[in-house]
Amino acid sequence: MLTGIDEVDWASLRHAYGSAKDVPGLLRGLASADPAERETALDGMYGAVHHQGDVYDATLACVPFLLDLVAREEVQDRAGIVELLVSIGGEHDGESGQADAGGEAGSLTARARAAVRAGGEVFARLTQDADADVRRTAVDALVRFLDEPARVLGLVRQRIARERDERVQLALTEGLGLFARRHPRQAAEALDLLTERSAPPYGPALRLAALGQLASHAPERLPADLVPTAVGLLRARAQERRGEPDATEQPFVTDTLIGRLRLLRPSDEEGSRLLRTLHQALDDRVGDRIALLCGQLRCPDPLDRCNAVWMSAGLFREWRADYAEPVALIGAQLAAPEDRLREAAAFVLSELFELAAPAADDLHALVSGRPEGWTHRWEHGAPTLGDPLKALARTGDARAVPVLGQILAGPAVPYDLGYVVPHLGRAATPLAPALRRRLAEIALDSSGTQDGAVPLLSALAALGDTESVPTVLRLLQGPAEGVRRSDATVVQALATLRALGTGAREAAPVVRGLLDTEYAGPAAEALAVIEQDPEAALPVLLREAAHEDTFRRRRAAEALGGLGPAAGPALPGLLRMAGRTEAPDTLGVWERAAAACAVWRITGEPGHVLATLRFAWSQNVHIRLPIATCAAAMSASAGPVHDLLAAELATPRRHQAGPDGLDIPHIHEDERLVRLCREGLARG
Repeated sequence: MLTGIDEVDWASLRHAYGSAKDVPGLLRGLASADPAERETALDGMYGAVHHQGDVYDATLACVPFLLDLVAREEVQDRAGIVELLVSIGGEHDGESGQADAGGEAGSLTARARAAVRAGGEVFARLTQDADADVRRTAVDALVRFLDEPARVLGLVRQRIARERDERVQLALTEGLGLFARRHPRQAAEALDLLTERSAPPYGPALRLAALGQLASHAPERLPADLVPTAVGLLRARAQERRGEPDATEQPFVTDTLIGRLRLLRPSDEEGSRLLRTLHQALDDRVGDRIALLCGQLRCPDPLDRCNAVWMSAGLFREWRADYAEPVALIGAQLAAPEDRLREAAAFVLSELFELAAPAADDLHALVSGRPEGWTHRWEHGAPTLGDPLKALARTGDARAVPVLGQILAGPAVPYDLGYVVPHLGRAATPLAPALRRRLAEIALDSSGTQDGAVPLLSALAALGDTESVPTVLRLLQGPAEGVRRSDATVVQALATLRALGTGAREAAPVVRGLLDTEYAGPAAEALAVIEQDPEAALPVLLREAAHEDTFRRRRAAEALGGLGPAAGPALPGLLRMAGRTEAPDTLGVWERAAAACAVWRITGEPGHVLATLRFAWSQNVHIRLPIATCAAAMSASAGPVHDLLAAELATPRRHQAGPDGLDIPHIHEDERLVRLCREGLARG
């Protein structure tokens, strides 16, 4: 076993953390008789040799030894090694991967894939292995790496006829779908097999798996009553699963990422995968997905409902729709006796902000009945709000206010408490005295402790609490000698004073003293509002708009736009900034968009910068929010961008949810964009 491993000059090879001299130990660890040692070794392979999917020369050197290990029946847990080989050698979900990249990295990836592909015969033999887990993982590898489509399909057919393990049968069903994607010209027979397996007499799990693959590769073959069929199969599968032994107990624990992920796996991982595949395949058929989700959430089995709750998050994040019914059903899970189900529902609802309103009564009931869940304490750092209370407050429900008041009176303030206050509007006004008191208690002996003031400042700004001005000034006039200011705290303090407007006049001398510092832009912006004198801020903002730092230029442009027509002298520079093309990178686009919006606010017309606004809108979806904010504020002259606003409203996918799945959309930001687009159109 591992013949020739000591002949490789591992010290001269590299992985993610430098020399690969430790790799022989990892490879030998994969063959250990100790399961904890095997898991630690596999974790090391993913953590260094195949770090985040990257391929190094050490990765390439490992492939022959990994193929040797999976071929030896005496090695335990070979399924994990097969999955590692699939990750090294496979192109996943249609991605071209690094092999298309130029240079050494692309070459190494292509060579590693070729090395794994050369082991196609090994995977063919493994589909007949005595270990069911090995057979299960080998199916995927066989379809990916054996370049003989007819033979692959024959082996899959043969295995289907002989296999008695349902988990392997599920893998074979998924393998048929992968075959159809990889070999579209030879897909007909595979699709026929999937169609056959989607109907009786096959069991509910296999039928669900087949429906998921058909939805991905041949939706025209799906039954007309797909959703009720899938929900019925889900319930039938739950009936079959009753009485099975609990598989959640862990035989051992390792302090590794793989070990932690193993502990976090859903109790019903198979069911989760089956329904996730179907949801992903249905993609933009949002109505069907909502109906399927509601069916899942009404299932009697709490495991099915828990899977549904987690799946709902992906649907909510990607698509715009009326989610009142599924949200109410998720709210109903808050009364479940199962901790995992209840916690999953609370977390998902906490990410929905105002969309969680249909679950507000259930959230309030949980908050009222379980005060121990109001906050969450961590091993390090400040506590945070518990998900049920956070979700309730983010809906804007005033019933959260008394609870937040009790927390503010307690020994420790959750770091994020201040951030939920703005969502409560004026209903949170009774919290102002406690917020002021807790802000006054913030120590100024380090920039780290000062950062704790930022959420409290945000809350007081939202409440318009002018009585907090002396406490805010304390943050600007401190900290103690030798202690560096917290940039985030100073900027937020100035933003708070700006929000308080003329009610913060006593702060004007202190703010004026910051005009010659790195905080000149935010200070000038605040001073213009506090003193109602744009001309006092204009020279400072003109200077900042010409600063070498792009963030300061952008911030100055935004501030100049806030001055409106009074910032007329800034127009020549802003027009140059908006028309810049020598900085086509992301930062340059943000700067140009900020300047264009400023020109629009100052002149009252977008015509001079319309091309820049359109370019920025199409170039970077994250810039749409500030442009829509400008369009809503300047709605009387927003006609030239009405088509952009209307097209956004007609798009069912959330603006940050690209088809590549790289962005994690922020639901609250997207809902705000939708509101602003409607305002820009309605008032125009």
